[in-house]
Amino acid sequence: MKVRIRRELLEYLLELAKNAYPNEFAGFLRERNGIFEEVLIAPNPHAGPSSVFFDTWMLPYDETIKGTVHSHPSPAPWPSEGDLEFFSKFGGVHLIIAWPFTEDDVRAYTSDGWEIGIEVID
Repeated sequence: MKVRIRRELLEYLLELAKNAYPNEFAGFLRERNGIFEEVLIAPNPHAGPSSVFFDTWMLPYDETIKGTVHSHPSPAPWPSEGDLEFFSKFGGVHLIIAWPFTEDDVRAYTSDGWEIGIEVID
């Protein structure tokens, strides 16, 4: 299994992570035709260097949201216990972008926390 993501979106996500540093950022990924193409920034975020919280009740009902993304302001791209709990609630695919926020620092996980590949589409 692989996640497919548009290069333009991936580059934008890397910039969001850099701009949020030293805090985390979070968003929801929209998928069209099997490819992640758009991000919705988490509503009303409260971000810090070790977590980001937001009000999930403010999310729109949107069947095209198939994944999440958040940054880690450390070089550790692995999901924490809190991440795994969050993953289990939202289903789909979850991207973690670790410091220093390059394409090599992006990992994708299933809702169970299993790492999966990433295919960047130009």
